[in-house]
Amino acid sequence: MYCVKCGVELADSEKKCPLCQTPVYFPGADADAKPPYPRYKKEHEQVSVSGALFVVSMLFLLPILLSIVCDLELNSRMGWSIYVVGGLMVTYVMVALPMWFRRPNPVIFIPCDFVAIGLYVWIISLMTGGHWYLGFAFPVIGMTAIITTAVVALCKYLSRGHLFVFGGASVVTGCLMMLVEFLAHITFRTSGMFVWSFYPMTVLSLIGAFLILVGICKPLRESLERKFFI
Repeated sequence: MYCVKCGVELADSEKKCPLCQTPVYFPGADADAKPPYPRYKKEHEQVSVSGALFVVSMLFLLPILLSIVCDLELNSRMGWSIYVVGGLMVTYVMVALPMWFRRPNPVIFIPCDFVAIGLYVWIISLMTGGHWYLGFAFPVIGMTAIITTAVVALCKYLSRGHLFVFGGASVVTGCLMMLVEFLAHITFRTSGMFVWSFYPMTVLSLIGAFLILVGICKPLRESLERKFFI
């Protein structure tokens, strides 16, 4: 017997053509007959998560050790390798550390990321002999961490009102820009006060006010949802 569509020869047990999947009907065929070839079942290999994380950790550890060894060999002390090690450690905390947990909570790991960034910047300030960490870097990193953590926590635990969250975060971020320029002026003795921060503050405040307005005005929100398919 042959397939009526592609002409391939069929066994008595075939219900479909193995080549073109065309249904086949045999009036006197034995339905329980064994197929002429074994059915292929694709087996999905289970990837070991701990093994993959171990490989990722080694990919971070090897350049750390290599940079330390090269720095000690060339300079007999750790100099530039500290920057490399710190940068890789911060990257590991931000990228690989959450993978060690089955359900990582961003509300917990985002502050950890900013702590790692703050420590790295603090090490840079010590290495460069600067006195700008407590007066500039620490408050800027701290405020950014608070705003980011608050936005993520509200979006995670609130089922509604995300427009108000992003709108308020936009306004607060605009105020943060002015704080950054103020601290830079105090710490680094820059010329002028509030020279450039007014522009991002104005734009972010307008965006935040628009998002809050959309959240308040239900007809406007529904019209934008229909227009932009959101």
